[in-house]
Amino acid sequence: MKKAVLLLITLFFVYPLPAQLKPKNLDKLSLQYAKASFKELAEFFSLPNDANYPEQIEPNVQWCEKAFAQRGFTTERLTTETVPLLLATRTHRKAKKTVLVYLQIDGQPVDTTRWFQPDPYRPVLKERDAEGKWHIISWEKLKGAINPDWRIFSRSASDARGPDMMFLKAMDILNDHKVLPNFNLKVIMDFEEELGSPRLPQAVLDNKEKLAADMLVIFDGPRHLSNQPTLAYGARGIATISLEVFGPRSPLHSGNYGNYAPNPAMKLSQLLATMWHDDGRVAIEGWYDGITISDEVKEVLAQVPDDEPQIQKDFGISHTDNIGTNFQEAIQYPALGILGLEAAWVGKERRTIIPATAIAELNIRLVKETDGSRMVNLVKQHISDQGYYLVNKYPSEEERMTNKNVIRFNSKISYGAFRTEFDTEIGEWLRRGMRKAFGTDPIQIRTMGGSIPISPFVITLGIPAVSVPTVNPDNNQHSPNENIRLGNYIDGIKTITAILTEKLE
Repeated sequence: MKKAVLLLITLFFVYPLPAQLKPKNLDKLSLQYAKASFKELAEFFSLPNDANYPEQIEPNVQWCEKAFAQRGFTTERLTTETVPLLLATRTHRKAKKTVLVYLQIDGQPVDTTRWFQPDPYRPVLKERDAEGKWHIISWEKLKGAINPDWRIFSRSASDARGPDMMFLKAMDILNDHKVLPNFNLKVIMDFEEELGSPRLPQAVLDNKEKLAADMLVIFDGPRHLSNQPTLAYGARGIATISLEVFGPRSPLHSGNYGNYAPNPAMKLSQLLATMWHDDGRVAIEGWYDGITISDEVKEVLAQVPDDEPQIQKDFGISHTDNIGTNFQEAIQYPALGILGLEAAWVGKERRTIIPATAIAELNIRLVKETDGSRMVNLVKQHISDQGYYLVNKYPSEEERMTNKNVIRFNSKISYGAFRTEFDTEIGEWLRRGMRKAFGTDPIQIRTMGGSIPISPFVITLGIPAVSVPTVNPDNNQHSPNENIRLGNYIDGIKTITAILTEKLE
């Protein structure tokens, strides 16, 4: 049956494009197919997808297998030691090139107490009132005229189920109008991206031939802050570090033992303070070694239309860290950040105690010029230089009694950074598609601030990669009340349709 579908599609291979798919008609088509998608979208968005719970992932794999098979793809599970990746393939004899597409399917965990709706996995439609507050409106309104500023609120709505659905609807447009891209399509679906894709590098090595392609396109991430069409040619990599400073064996009464038993929360605070200068620059020796921003690169970065006063106003910050001369320059450097701190209790739960331990979770955002192992070791050496004895698990009694400062240090390097030059075949092809969709060149970003697990493909397969972000930049991804703006959803369908119908020479 699948072979018959592929043969049927191949028989309908059409170039030049039919009139319905000419640029002037893309807006109408994208809106039409967006409206037709909302039932399927709601079904997809309603599947819990936290990869911390592998049992949640299997229904998502099955849903994707069915959805891609319906669009003429053959699917294959690429097994790992936890959950599989899913490879969907559509090929034809006339194709001279192969495009690999990366899609993320899993999502961040949810804290239901901070979502303003009954269930974060049950998508709701919302409208903003004159005071800027969001209110749930009837899903039935989607059958009528669409307000592009309405939003669908749901976990993974933007990161990245929205882009997944955009891709599927773009394929529906091509299939319904009997158009086949003049290149082979391979789609790799990642179900552990929010865990750092720990099994992805080995899976790419194990399936190198199956994943072989000429280029990689990533449909993920938010557009530029102006919400204008955007291409991103790179992304930072990521490593994480977990620290735990040890104090007394168990919490002690702060009145009885204050001024006597050392407080691990205070010690951890002092340690963290040594890692940064007052202006925000990382104080760890060697942190910025090997990073230079040439005048030519600065000119490229300056072309990105960032309204920094407005950005700072939107964020409610009066100043920025002293790294680079502007926002785009700042994200060309490796970053060290505190993700969270924990020591005893706060708020109404606070207790008059000296905590037993204090924990800090850190991350390092890597750039192409930095090696993850080296950067982790710089932090490790810095901590040792501050007089700490490092362990990788709970300290033994001997370690407690013979060392003044004991700290647990655990790290994980998820993946490195990648960056593709603007003047490449993939860049030129994507820009042509974007010009067809919007009549103008997209904003071009050298490196995104966020991280996506693309370096294993770039390194192992030896192919260039570019990201096509489509969702609204104010989408609350990774946070409560994540959402996707309907105008962006419709534009995303148009974007991907235009790209898939653009010829590769």
